Amino acid sequence: MSLIFENEDFIVCNKPHNVDFHDNNGQIGFFNQMKTRLNQKELYPVHRLDKVTSGLLIMAKNLAAEQNFNKLFVKHDIEKYYLAIAEKGKKKQGTIKGDMAKSRNSSFKLLKTNHNPATTQFFSYGIAPKQRLYLLRPLSGKTHQLRVALKSLGSPIYGDELYKGQSADRVYLHAYALKFSLGQKNFEFKQPPAPSTLFDEAVLAKISNELSEPWYLSWPKTK
Repeated sequence: MSLIFENEDFIVCNKPHNVDFHDNNGQIGFFNQMKTRLNQKELYPVHRLDKVTSGLLIMAKNLAAEQNFNKLFVKHDIEKYYLAIAEKGKKKQGTIKGDMAKSRNSSFKLLKTNHNPATTQFFSYGIAPKQRLYLLRPLSGKTHQLRVALKSLGSPIYGDELYKGQSADRVYLHAYALKFSLGQKNFEFKQPPAPSTLFDEAVLAKISNELSEPWYLSWPKTK
């Protein structure tokens, strides 16, 4: 079921991988699929996921809620956590920071400058030879930010051939958890990825047992 939560102001839903957010080439996108499924005349997207990325999305049910969410995103007051399975890599935690610029074939690259940087914090865990599970916390919202960040570490995401990742049955990037406050209420949402070749039983158990509350890990303090 795509719908995770609903109240009078917003919904939280779970987007499958390889589904466009907006309509594309005659195919109905995930946003309009949800609008039709819920018979919701008013529905406002407040953030998006790449076609290849699965996981949690918020959609506002009225204009006031959309404006409130926009303020939260602008102030970076919504905590977002992603899961990825990537190649190689040995670093167990760190921060990836740099400006991003367009590159070839609709891809982006990370620069050494920091004028308006993309910033990503991460923890990583060995799960198999030359495979690591990454828990990613983006502190900015740039296009392809997490995909570029892991490519810059020399650890491209499995299935992400645009960024030189090894071929796989999907791009292994999933929007796992959200935490925020709205209208004096605190909200926490988690949605593990659907089982697949690399998101197998052992990896899903590790996520459930060790990463069930990602906001309580020892993340570096942010300014």
